[in-house]
Amino acid sequence: MSEKFSATLRIGDLNDFIAPSQSCIVSVKGLKSAPAKKTDTPQVSIANKQVREEPVKISLKDCLACSGCITSAETVMLEKQSLDEFLSNIDKGKAVIVSVSPQSRASLAVHFGISPLQVLRKLTTFFKSMGVKAVFDTSSSKDITLTESCKEFVMRYEQRELKGGENGELSLPMLASACPGWICYAEKTLGSFVLPYISTVKSPQQAMGAIVKNHLCQEVGLRPEEIYHVTVMPCYDKKLEAVRDDFAYELESQNKAEGKEVHRISEVDSVLTSGEVLDLIRIKATNFKALEESPLDNLMTNVNEHGELYGVRGSSGGYAETVFRYAAKALFGRDVEGPLDFKVIRNSDFQEVTLEVKGETKLKFALCYGFRNLQNVVRKIKSKKCDYDFVEVMACPSGCLNGGGQIKPDPDQTAKDLIQALEAVYAQDVLGADPFESPLVRKMYNEWLEQPGSKKAKKYMHTEYHPVVKSVTSQLHNW
Repeated sequence: MSEKFSATLRIGDLNDFIAPSQSCIVSVKGLKSAPAKKTDTPQVSIANKQVREEPVKISLKDCLACSGCITSAETVMLEKQSLDEFLSNIDKGKAVIVSVSPQSRASLAVHFGISPLQVLRKLTTFFKSMGVKAVFDTSSSKDITLTESCKEFVMRYEQRELKGGENGELSLPMLASACPGWICYAEKTLGSFVLPYISTVKSPQQAMGAIVKNHLCQEVGLRPEEIYHVTVMPCYDKKLEAVRDDFAYELESQNKAEGKEVHRISEVDSVLTSGEVLDLIRIKATNFKALEESPLDNLMTNVNEHGELYGVRGSSGGYAETVFRYAAKALFGRDVEGPLDFKVIRNSDFQEVTLEVKGETKLKFALCYGFRNLQNVVRKIKSKKCDYDFVEVMACPSGCLNGGGQIKPDPDQTAKDLIQALEAVYAQDVLGADPFESPLVRKMYNEWLEQPGSKKAKKYMHTEYHPVVKSVTSQLHNW
């Protein structure tokens, strides 16, 4: 395995949406045959034709176009997604900003036996000791994505009602879009029939990237190209999400010596998993539990005046719960108090909740984790028999706390025990809060995004998804 790979990247660590079905390949369509000669470059045999070319370098972007292995091919070059690249950008003097997910925070908290708040304070100390400029909390950007999701759902629901039950372009059920494994699967396997149902709201990772590169950079007096933005996530598929062309743009700047320069700006430059951060702590021979606890960077961190973290409930983002409460109030004037009464349908990874008004079901939401459950929802959508209004979709069983990038169980601990510990810690991590009441959310809209669902909000907080019509394999077969 190449030294470029993080030590934690192993086939067994990953929770892919499909098992690897073939070797990783790239299209060689259009390459001209070359005369035979002694060479060390690879030889590819296609339909009895010999093609010799320069060694092929495979990137994460190539994986997004492949119908095979996604994240589980060891041959994928993770040059821009490694600890080495992260450290090299610090050495280059880049303004490195790290954004930590609450699920990764919980993973480290369980591993070290401390609270998630202590983890975030100690990570701030740890990263800043290496030269990182700021450490943020993606619970803050998640609040913005939840706000946008609430507005989008109500708009879709009202449009359906106006059209007498016909959805039109914006369809119900609305499917959550925060899980990149699910998005990859939908684009590549399900085709265009399911994409209109997927929410256009970006994930918290990419929302934070848009905030850092388009708004906060101005507040701190930096150009977007001067910032190297790293996220800490529970999932390897977040690396794939970060390199999507949809989440990058070209920026033209003026250089006094050379004139105009064009920079390709990514919202998120690199993603480290929870396990990779633990590797980094070990590489630096750091006694993490003994580290001092630094004040949190409250520019984009959900911390109140008492130093407590706040955010929504729900270990995979709380999308169903937050949108349900908002829709019940906005559409039917109902205040839903207390915990939602989710009922287990087939298993603990498939649950639903309904809102009854005068004996009639007005809202029906579901939590759908893992692909065995997802397949049932997809079949119902395809046959026009799905009666859900909203589905919170996550590729991993048990959701994001069980992501493939999380720290693995101790030798004397079962996977089930670890998930239970993570859920208990996560539940204590954040004070249940309404994202619409968040001071940081209000600040972002007042200073930058204007209002939920505005043209500016749609530009920076929403995206599009695309069916992958032809895989690399099919291109080779048609060569």
